[in-house]
Amino acid sequence: MSEQDRLFAKPQATVADFAFNEDVVRVFPDMIKRSVPGYPTIVENIGVIAAQFTQPNTILYDLGCSLGAVSQSLRRHVQSESTKVVAVDNSAAMIERCREYMSAQSSMYEQLLPIDIVETDILSLDFQPASVVALNFTLQFIAPEKRLGLLRKIHSTLHPKGALLLSEKIRFEFQEEQVLLNDLHIAFKRANGYSEMEIAQKRSALENVMMIDSIEVHRARLKEAGFSSVIPWFQCFNFASFVALP
Repeated sequence: MSEQDRLFAKPQATVADFAFNEDVVRVFPDMIKRSVPGYPTIVENIGVIAAQFTQPNTILYDLGCSLGAVSQSLRRHVQSESTKVVAVDNSAAMIERCREYMSAQSSMYEQLLPIDIVETDILSLDFQPASVVALNFTLQFIAPEKRLGLLRKIHSTLHPKGALLLSEKIRFEFQEEQVLLNDLHIAFKRANGYSEMEIAQKRSALENVMMIDSIEVHRARLKEAGFSSVIPWFQCFNFASFVALP
């Protein structure tokens, strides 16, 4: 059972860089629900969208799977012959809890897609033929200079009728737009019970860890990686989701 996120509720003399450790795992479902507007909608519809692009005898990748919310959605919505989900994360704490959640899901439902849960760095992953790859708020934690290489690897492994499903926090080219949507996101977090201190300290923790791009930068990079089209399907404040086609 998830605990309430109170990780930044007390003043910290020095705010350490954010890490997906056991403390974060313990509160992660509450944290992400209260921090990312539209998150349940995004996760559920990744499964719906994936079902339109899944091809038989391929893999559905959930890269940076954390606790496996996207993997669960893929398993609920996709039915395809000789297809499986591969969930990947480099956090041992996340992977351990993810395995527990997947086991519980398997016991509750029949005829779910099989799943492999892999603890490794997605940059070193040996990709197999895939029809759907989900990067759900993952690319923003990859070093910027390594993002294009990863996307090229993904593109090279994708079925011609497959898709990359990308969700990211985004910045905006125009200052007025950036200020407004950032302020609205902060208002969202306040409305979900976060204090000004919690908001400020978490922002400091993420400052050197999460590097965000604009929609224009994402689109240009995806095109450079070989994707033919990039289609936004969801945006709430400064969070957006895209379908990128090979």
